[in-house]
Amino acid sequence: MDVLSFFEPYPLEKIKDLQQGDPTLIVNAHTHFAHYQKNWMDNTYQLAIIGVPEARNTVGNEGAIFAPDEIRKQFYKLYSWGTALSIVDLGNLKIGETCEDTYEILSEVLVFFIERDVVPIILGGGNDLVFANYMAYQKMEQVVNMVSVDSLFDLNPNAPKMNSQSYLTSILLEEPSYLFNYAQVGYQTYLNSPREVKEMESLFFETYRLGLIRQDMEEVEPIVRNADLLSIDISCVRKGDAPGHPHSSPHGFYGEELCQIAMYAGVSDKLSSIGIYEYSPSIDYQDQTSQLIAHVIWYFIEGFRRRIGDTHFKEKDQYLKYSVPVSGHVEDLVFFKSKRSGRWWVIVPVTSKQSQVVQKYYLPCSKRDYDMACKDMISDRWWNAFKKFNH
Repeated sequence: MDVLSFFEPYPLEKIKDLQQGDPTLIVNAHTHFAHYQKNWMDNTYQLAIIGVPEARNTVGNEGAIFAPDEIRKQFYKLYSWGTALSIVDLGNLKIGETCEDTYEILSEVLVFFIERDVVPIILGGGNDLVFANYMAYQKMEQVVNMVSVDSLFDLNPNAPKMNSQSYLTSILLEEPSYLFNYAQVGYQTYLNSPREVKEMESLFFETYRLGLIRQDMEEVEPIVRNADLLSIDISCVRKGDAPGHPHSSPHGFYGEELCQIAMYAGVSDKLSSIGIYEYSPSIDYQDQTSQLIAHVIWYFIEGFRRRIGDTHFKEKDQYLKYSVPVSGHVEDLVFFKSKRSGRWWVIVPVTSKQSQVVQKYYLPCSKRDYDMACKDMISDRWWNAFKKFNH
């Protein structure tokens, strides 16, 4: 597969213009620009930056086609403070004759990198590109957990065609389905109908209101840790921090809170792709939104640098095990805590309908879940997972 044939390179001249101070310290010193290297795939990359200037299926945000390069302008000004990572910037995907062509090309490119354990960072473009991201896992026949940071549920079964506000419906209609779990972080109740909220609940999806999440941002970490795919609609940030979206709200996450979520995503060993969507440079104020997105990418990379590989339970002696008796349950709730990272998991029993064999699912959780069990209470996180797996 000639991956580079699908891309327009990002001009090196623009990078040189951005350099300030010692070029060995800035982020671009650790980034390889594929189009300007011979035998570029001989390198072992860890991250791949992919711009996708596709916005034909956005709802009132066609300016998102200009987002990738505006984000790069800010990203390549930033300094790297840790050990060097090998990052490749492919440039911008050549969009197809139709949006469907773009989805197909993008999904093939994502498969190429994910199968090689290279984590793609997608710079959209519209939120409908999440559908193409999902398609990549479908093509690999890999079950996928998705987490979306968004103020809206992108469910609109009455839309005449798939768009940035209905892509989730299209994913749900795909057969065979490889969607194992879906979680939405930061939805704003007044922007979504009661019907949509009930539909999400009926599908056993995890939904977390903005106000609830902001009470304790650390509770986002186990949600994101369970994801293979993370998508961020920049409208999840309040307009004062990210004005570059035509439908953003006065309410939302603060910029630093989104950076914290990105850090959690980077640290997660399980997460294998991330995308940031719906930024429109033409309505941005003094590059405020592009700077924020650049910082989000920086924090994701900083988190990635800290991955320690403790989510696969290969070394049992690296975990502490806690069994907690809870009223009304025959068996104790069993928790595990990583000695290396301090992260927590809880066992959820999953009964096979065919064989009636009970299997164990290691659900990422927080110390709060353990503390609740010690007080003879079971968290909503555990109950929601149990109902989903055994309904």
